[in-house]
Amino acid sequence: MPITEPELITVVEGPPPEFQLSREFWPFSLWEGKIPQAIALAQMRTLNGQSMLDRCTRAWGVARPVMLDFPATDGLRRKVEVLAARITQADEGDVLNLWVALPADAVAESMEDASSDEDDADDNLAAL
Repeated sequence: MPITEPELITVVEGPPPEFQLSREFWPFSLWEGKIPQAIALAQMRTLNGQSMLDRCTRAWGVARPVMLDFPATDGLRRKVEVLAARITQADEGDVLNLWVALPADAVAESMEDASSDEDDADDNLAAL
């Protein structure tokens, strides 16, 4: 079985995507792997959403993986596997919705970030 190069969706500039853990059940049917991973949704603006969706569809049509390549907050590049994609329209342009498989360490980081955001909000309320 030949090893195929994944199709990359690369975030070139801007902050890292924010991953929201999926609260829906259907994305879990898309993940098949040896290690358990969480399913999360990332929403990003794009200039041509249909082109991005077409790239994903072509890759999946020939059994190639699709990976989201993005800069992390520590400056290093990270990659996560894209399991599903959809385009929605907003006033600012196309929004690319990507359901991705997050490794356990990324889930722990997002949980820490969420709890620190809640602590900051609590501190702001206490200051009032």
